[in-house]
Amino acid sequence: MSQNPGKQQTQEDSNDADPINENIQTIVELHRRAENEVSKQQRTIEDITDFLGRPIFLFIILVFVSLWIIINTLLIKFGLSSFDPTPFIWLQGILSLGALLQATMILMTQNREDVITERRTQLDLQVSLIIDQKMSKLLTMVDQLRQVHPDLEKGTDPEIEALKKTVDPHESMKALNQSFEEAERRS
Repeated sequence: MSQNPGKQQTQEDSNDADPINENIQTIVELHRRAENEVSKQQRTIEDITDFLGRPIFLFIILVFVSLWIIINTLLIKFGLSSFDPTPFIWLQGILSLGALLQATMILMTQNREDVITERRTQLDLQVSLIIDQKMSKLLTMVDQLRQVHPDLEKGTDPEIEALKKTVDPHESMKALNQSFEEAERRS
């Protein structure tokens, strides 16, 4: 089995120059970094939360509660001492404690996911602002070329002039908030 080293090198070079592959690798690396920051305790809580969100957990609860009630009812019916007679105070306590723990674990998992989402949102905003700046620069350069080209119109295009300006995120947020306020007032 002989391989052509030149051909293999060319394939590797084309993979390195592939922007889609580069983007995928960047996303994988960002995800890997975020996952490496997670403590063992947090990972354990998230694994438990993942299990708690599966249908099998609902069936386990239903089987547990049903068996608890059936066993206690049968013990009383056969004249034996029940470990939790009706209204099943111990069962209610166990289920309440389980619900409290489950809610706490879900909130802890959501808090971490919120941090990750916020980071991604900030990254998206930064990338969008950079893209806006680059596009404005490109439009300016193309417009300058258009103006000096002998075969094209020499006048200014108001739409291009407007597009050449970069987006001010503060002004955009202010305008967005005003639009929401106006919509709420109309409702």
